[in-house]
Amino acid sequence: MKIGMRKPSLKRSIKATTTGRMKRNAKKAINPLYGKKGMGLINDPKRAIKNKIYHKTTFGLGDIFKLFK
Repeated sequence: MKIGMRKPSLKRSIKATTTGRMKRNAKKAINPLYGKKGMGLINDPKRAIKNKIYHKTTFGLGDIFKLFK
């Protein structure tokens, strides 16, 4: 498991802010429970726990910029 700063990727951050929005809106229109808090733990508990630990032990550039606001 990684501890410390995540390696920044401009390509991934742009992709996450553009194409993902349309997909999320389409899935939300079909499934009313999609995107609700706690659904990841119900759908895939092992993956949800792993992601929770990863996000608590690492930080990115966005987290650093939030500190100086």
